[in-house]
Amino acid sequence: MMTSKNKRIGIFVDVQNIYYTSRDAFGRPFNYRDFYQKIAQQGEIVLANAYAIHSNQDSQIKFQDALKHIGFEIKLKPFIQRSDGSAKGDWDVGITIDMLKAVMQKQVDRVILLSGDGDFELLLKTIRQDSKVISEVYAVESLTAQSLINAADYFYAIDPTLLIS
Repeated sequence: MMTSKNKRIGIFVDVQNIYYTSRDAFGRPFNYRDFYQKIAQQGEIVLANAYAIHSNQDSQIKFQDALKHIGFEIKLKPFIQRSDGSAKGDWDVGITIDMLKAVMQKQVDRVILLSGDGDFELLLKTIRQDSKVISEVYAVESLTAQSLINAADYFYAIDPTLLIS
């Protein structure tokens, strides 16, 4: 049973990770609207950040506008194409800083991370060790680092019920 102590919720979405893992595992996109509504029934969403890579593509702009309409704040970072053909554009440090600030400033009682990236293991272990904030992870289980699953207080597998049909 959720107590009032667990009612202030912060959501942190690694958009690229959720996009690619949902696509690769299911061939369908994640349903942000249904997810947001589900979480909003559990308490007050005080932060909802979606971290994405800046793109001038119409489809990306429409997607980001839809996320804003749902209630997410969009944080964009430029896509960097390196001379060797590789690309850079992850938000791990930004997500970590924002989540730690929310925890340290006592803005949230629960943090929800949407990502399967094992790099966030240390972040969740630190939150568990240094605060009473509950950490939850939503990710595609088969494409999620076991260390991240173990570091979270609760892990929820993204399945077809959380996807756009």
